[in-house]
Amino acid sequence: MEPQPPAGSSAWEGHDPDDGAIYTRICPLAIAGAGATGGLMGPPETFWSAAPPVATVDPAQLAQQALDKMTLLGPDIVSPDPVGKYIVGLPIWMWATKSQTTYGPNTASASAGGVTVTATATVSKIVWKMGDGSAVTCNGPGTPYSASYGKQESPTCGHTYSLTSASQDDGKYTVTATSTWSVDWQVDGGDETGQLTAIRQSQERVAIGELQVVR
Repeated sequence: MEPQPPAGSSAWEGHDPDDGAIYTRICPLAIAGAGATGGLMGPPETFWSAAPPVATVDPAQLAQQALDKMTLLGPDIVSPDPVGKYIVGLPIWMWATKSQTTYGPNTASASAGGVTVTATATVSKIVWKMGDGSAVTCNGPGTPYSASYGKQESPTCGHTYSLTSASQDDGKYTVTATSTWSVDWQVDGGDETGQLTAIRQSQERVAIGELQVVR
């Protein structure tokens, strides 16, 4: 502490100022299962010590701080039809544009007490909730559609609606794409490693109609 408490203060815990010093420690807050909360600090803890305490660094907390520095977004959903109108029974191709913030890899570092941790985040899967009660899990960004594919199904990530969206709000289904980011971290120059997980979402509205045949 600066300045040190006067002699006789209860902070000395019965010790004399010549015996050591009073120190203050402030630690990051943490939420169970989530790690450090990125800048939120707990109340200061004051204590006496005969010698300067040796600071200990938790690499997992530094990894969380590195993650907090990254800009991780939900999937950058691409719509094959700019108007977002599709037909019952025809395969829909789902895919997302890959970038540093929407798919990775995304890298950041954090340091404290002479320890530096570098974390790298990459999307491991995208779960698409199609709005009709079904969900599709894709282990990659999906395959971009082009007109040459015609009515083929996507080889990597697709869905076929069996009902129109006429009963939905505004006559459209809400498609929610949830990406799971796997964050691998390592102490620079050390052997200690670990992994964190981050979740991000994006949404798109699509209209599903029926093709009417007139004879």
